[in-house]
Amino acid sequence: MKKYFQFEELGTNYRREFIGGMTTFLAMAYILVVNPLILTLADVPDLPDAVRMDAGAVFVATALSAALGSLIMGIWAKYPIALAPGMGLNAFFAYTIVLGSGAPWQHGLAAVFVSGIFFLVLTFSGLREKIINAIPGELKYAVSAGIGLFITFIGLKNSELIVSDPATFVALGDLSSPNTLLAIFGLIVTVIMMTCGINGAVFFGIVITVIVGMIFNLIQTPESVVGPVPSIEPTFGALFSAFGDPSFYTTTMLATILTFMFVDFFDTAGTLVGVANQAGMMKDNKLPRAGKALAADSTATIVGSILGTSTVTSYVESSSGVAAGARTGFASIVTAGFFLLAMFFFPVLSVITSPVTAPALIIVGVLMVSSLGKIDWTRFEIAVPAFLTIIIMPLSYSIATGIAAGFIFYPITMIIKGRAKEIHPIMYLLFIIFLLYFIFLT
Repeated sequence: MKKYFQFEELGTNYRREFIGGMTTFLAMAYILVVNPLILTLADVPDLPDAVRMDAGAVFVATALSAALGSLIMGIWAKYPIALAPGMGLNAFFAYTIVLGSGAPWQHGLAAVFVSGIFFLVLTFSGLREKIINAIPGELKYAVSAGIGLFITFIGLKNSELIVSDPATFVALGDLSSPNTLLAIFGLIVTVIMMTCGINGAVFFGIVITVIVGMIFNLIQTPESVVGPVPSIEPTFGALFSAFGDPSFYTTTMLATILTFMFVDFFDTAGTLVGVANQAGMMKDNKLPRAGKALAADSTATIVGSILGTSTVTSYVESSSGVAAGARTGFASIVTAGFFLLAMFFFPVLSVITSPVTAPALIIVGVLMVSSLGKIDWTRFEIAVPAFLTIIIMPLSYSIATGIAAGFIFYPITMIIKGRAKEIHPIMYLLFIIFLLYFIFLT
């Protein structure tokens, strides 16, 4: 096992990988609760039962697809990156496709299935890997830094340290709020341990924050530890009914499939580049085993749609596991194991609240923006696309949109500077694709 995952070469051990995998799970365990709430449109009253997906079935589908994707990523691609149904894509599925256009949720799952098939074909053709390796090094650093700011913003928002404001869009939250104070406490504890060089500081920060939250009754102690696993029958294989329905074959559904493909492609690509860069895995500006890593999310998306959930993608929260010491795919196997166990221990997940995970996300952001120092800011033709990539990710709340903005400006500034020959042909193709995306799909 140690030899297969190259523990000695990467300077790691079972303890670090286990803590890293567990930390990643804790940082993204919220998806087990949030995904069923979103896909069932739980916050929308007075909807017919036929419009809503079954919450229990979606919960099981979420756990199984996350476990499968993480296992493939860990065993085959050997990356410490976990997968699960993507936030944003699940909201697009529920609120745009089902609620907005009135399409049955079975059609939505069918669209996810088709996008996954296309992705798998593109992956085995080598095209997805070629695209990632064609991206200039400094834009990859920008993607990593942008994701760092993005997940830090998520952490600040989840802890309510930063809140919305009608006049200024965002503002400082109520620092006297108990949950916000708990997040601040967790942040201080984690920062202290990180500064002292304690391995697994992010994970231990989460544990300490949970304990303190329980002591002060900010986190409810679970009434039970083990609960029955819900039936997956209501959603399993339901997508196949859409292929026999003529109403599925519309331009709207085609646009839906393209949107799933676009967002998942660049969310996954951005996450892979960002986390691999943080873990020191990039070699000569290339991502080793990129094809295998990309195949993991394609396969998990296909299986996830059959089980009954929206698009499965790589999670930026994996960077919290890397920060805790994870360097190999063994950490992803650990994360997958926790997702499988979670199906039996659903009541315990109630302790993993937003104030608990917020400090981990903020700290990870600090670690990821270190790549800013590798960008040559003195060259304006590089500084502009890099800066736009970085800043638009958190402001648009989308990794893919940040990448799109930066990649549109990169050919423009390079051509004007007289450096057109340095641009890879694939970057010109991406320029056109991103322009069309903004024109027709946003």
